[in-house]
Amino acid sequence: MKSVLYLLILCFSINLFSQKKVLDHSDYDIWNTIQRETISPAGDFVMYSLEKGEKDQHTRIKDNKANLVFEHERSERGSFTYDGNYAIFTIKPWKDSIIEMKRRKVKKEKMPKDSIGIFNLKTKSLHKIGNIKSYQLPEKWSGYVAYTFQLEDKKKPDNTEKSKDSTQKDTTKTKKKPKVASDKTGYSLVIKNLKYSVEDTIHFVTNFCFAKEGRKLAYTTTGDEDDHNAGVFVLDLDNKITKQIFESHAKTKYAKLIFSDSGSQLGFVVDADTTKAFLRPNQVYTWNANNNQTELVVDNTSAPEGYRVSSDGSLSFSKDESRLYFGLALPHVVKDTTLLDEEIVNVEVWTYDEPRLYTVQEMQIENDQKKSFETVYHLNTKKLIQIASKAYPDARTANEGNGNFAFISNSKPYMLESQWTGKRASDVAIINVNTGEVKPAMKQFYGSVQMSPSGKYAFGYHPIDSTWYTYNLETSKYTELTKGKPFFDEMNDSPVEPRSYGSAGWTKNDASVILYDRYDLWEFHPETAVATKLTDGRPSKTSYRYVNLDPEQRYIDTSDKWLLTTFNETTKNSGYYEFNYKNKNGKQLLDGPYRYSNPQKARESGAVIFSRQSFQEFPNIRLSDLSFKKSTVISNANPQQANYNWGTAELVEWTSLDGIPLTGMLIKPENFDPNKKYPLLVNFYERSSDGLHNHRIPRAERSSINYSFYASRGYLIFNPDIHYRIGYPGESAFSCVMPGITSLIEKGFVDKDNIGTQGHSWGGYQIAYMVTKTDIFKAAESGAPVANMISAYGGIRWQTGLSRQFQYEHTQSRIGGTPWDYPQRYVENSPIFNIDKINTPLLIMHNDADGHVPWYQGIEFFTSLRRLGKPSWMLNYNGEPHWPLKMQNRKDFNIRMAQFFDHYLKAAPKPVWMESGVPAIEKGVNQGYELIDKE
Repeated sequence: MKSVLYLLILCFSINLFSQKKVLDHSDYDIWNTIQRETISPAGDFVMYSLEKGEKDQHTRIKDNKANLVFEHERSERGSFTYDGNYAIFTIKPWKDSIIEMKRRKVKKEKMPKDSIGIFNLKTKSLHKIGNIKSYQLPEKWSGYVAYTFQLEDKKKPDNTEKSKDSTQKDTTKTKKKPKVASDKTGYSLVIKNLKYSVEDTIHFVTNFCFAKEGRKLAYTTTGDEDDHNAGVFVLDLDNKITKQIFESHAKTKYAKLIFSDSGSQLGFVVDADTTKAFLRPNQVYTWNANNNQTELVVDNTSAPEGYRVSSDGSLSFSKDESRLYFGLALPHVVKDTTLLDEEIVNVEVWTYDEPRLYTVQEMQIENDQKKSFETVYHLNTKKLIQIASKAYPDARTANEGNGNFAFISNSKPYMLESQWTGKRASDVAIINVNTGEVKPAMKQFYGSVQMSPSGKYAFGYHPIDSTWYTYNLETSKYTELTKGKPFFDEMNDSPVEPRSYGSAGWTKNDASVILYDRYDLWEFHPETAVATKLTDGRPSKTSYRYVNLDPEQRYIDTSDKWLLTTFNETTKNSGYYEFNYKNKNGKQLLDGPYRYSNPQKARESGAVIFSRQSFQEFPNIRLSDLSFKKSTVISNANPQQANYNWGTAELVEWTSLDGIPLTGMLIKPENFDPNKKYPLLVNFYERSSDGLHNHRIPRAERSSINYSFYASRGYLIFNPDIHYRIGYPGESAFSCVMPGITSLIEKGFVDKDNIGTQGHSWGGYQIAYMVTKTDIFKAAESGAPVANMISAYGGIRWQTGLSRQFQYEHTQSRIGGTPWDYPQRYVENSPIFNIDKINTPLLIMHNDADGHVPWYQGIEFFTSLRRLGKPSWMLNYNGEPHWPLKMQNRKDFNIRMAQFFDHYLKAAPKPVWMESGVPAIEKGVNQGYELIDKE
């Protein structure tokens, strides 16, 4: 008898321990994401950070066999030095510690500062430097790091830690930094030699920068304790000679400081005026290392009439270092500072025909104040050419600043109509940057304008004609490359011209441009438009796309093999493909039921890191070469996933009520039993099935159900693709979703009496519409919905200040015209006019700082439901935008939504907040999560 009892207990125990966990909200905090993965120049090390629960990050370095070389807690933003000998990263205070210090009302200046970690990959030793403000590494050379700390900070002594390999010697010298106390502005700059751990400290620094290629560092300083030695300095790190190239006083401000790539030229913008005048007398200077001469380029007295030197415009040298580009600005709008608040008229004047709506102007005040007009100074000829101007305020130069031409444009004449068209035309001209000669090129042009790498052509996609074009800057020849060919979105179902599929880039010397159609790469001659198809993906519905493995390479090298990504529209499988341009042949390297990332290649070897993911597989980092025959899994971010009931993803097909074949995603629990019936959640937006192989970690989503979370808890999730008829978006959604649901019910495993739906924004609107037409849903969550298209048409997108008119006439809302053109369409598509037909309990989430959909739409929806006594709840996360972003609010939203669906679809007890709400007096105190046990 005892043995039988023992066997029963043993069997029960085995069953208990073999059963997987079900995801809960607390599990969000134990899931990792991978941040900032990078490969060393030689490909022998991989560095990345794991961020757990969106809190602290944890840096890891592994070798090419996935062995752990080094790790450090609460660290992030890792990068390798150019020579690959060191790894540098930022060490942050524990986030929980910061929260506790805030709770104790610790002052900001007493809060712990960041540190940097310097890990020597050869000696395996770690060197830490505490209390830093910022740091920089040279971009294309090695040996030094420069970092800053606040003058009032007492520097902690450098401390050196050993990695786990204790056999390595510690060669790092430690050194204390003095405390510096002063009322002077600036911070202390430390320039550290990484090899010898020798440091130089410079106080009262306001700006600094390394040259990209030359071994130089420039900095500006307000001087020493006695106000001596204020100005601009250049330190040559080869000969250790420091030169003062500009002398000024302690109150001088420097807006910009930049080297040419080689370090032989330096540019800077100076404001040496000691007064508090509103109009700042900025000056642009250059310094030449060859003759050690500093030259005034331009100031406000020598600037073109009606312009001043801008402190906000970009400052850069051309690649050949013969030109300096900087910005000019219009005169300041001078305010009368003698007026008191009670004397200032505070009125907005909205004008019917001004180019920008007043709300847009308000959002762009800072941009307008900082607007600059690109100008070039020819260093050899001492000639200044203003490129952009009031007539053509926008400019783009060519060939890394070396080009003889730039295109300039003006969209102001067409800004008004963009309020309702959603697109903006421009008048485009070409300017010779050597002479200043301006030649009009295109009038009221709607297309994008880009520059070919060598600067011979302007090119782009013209949506009105659905055509790619080139424009020869020398001859002014306009060539239509793809006229009459489908290089535009073949599945466009909005009342707007279709977009393009994009371009891969240009070949060397601007010989040809590579464009994409829906599936393939095509090579076009820029003058004759003669085209050659390079791939053949259309028969199999496989799209090919070029991968740029060298960020420094500005053109596609036809002498080398190309790496392409592949994606099959039917299976949603993806992979990598090798294309040989010389013989126009290729071969598939990888292909499978995964989503593959764009690989990142080591600079000095053929090693690459990449990831693959599926619904079941997390996108861990993998290391391989460009053959992809073998790969090493470097990271193992979430081993705990194996302990949880997860899910699977598959494609399902059905036909819409309009007779259109459709595809969607069906997510099933990992322990799915086809003989059981499951509650179903329907979540959709537009077309999402291409994301079949996306991995979805458990996390507090801002606007959607989390697929892994709900699958783990025994729900099915259906995400159907939608095909729209212009003018009838709500009916289109109904026509696509409803037969998709019924096709699943017919399979026998869907509990037809427990079906819910959830969506946000455009998805939220469609759900609000559908529940006026069907009672199939037992519960629905509708986030940020438009309930009334007529009132929404006249609303403002407060994040940008834009009118919402274009959205209904031409883009996502797909009405196709105005309320006075199609009044019936606006009524038929607005849930508010059929709200009395709703029988589905609704949870609405709409926040009062929503910058996309005016939150009064949620109010209209909720108050109408309330007026009719329909079961409904509305969540408003105060101060949050279109979705809750703060973690505590996202968690709250996910908890409430899960309780809502569990109650209606799983007969779970009702929580207090659904039974009696959360009174305003209890907001932020009592959440009402407690479940009511009616027994």
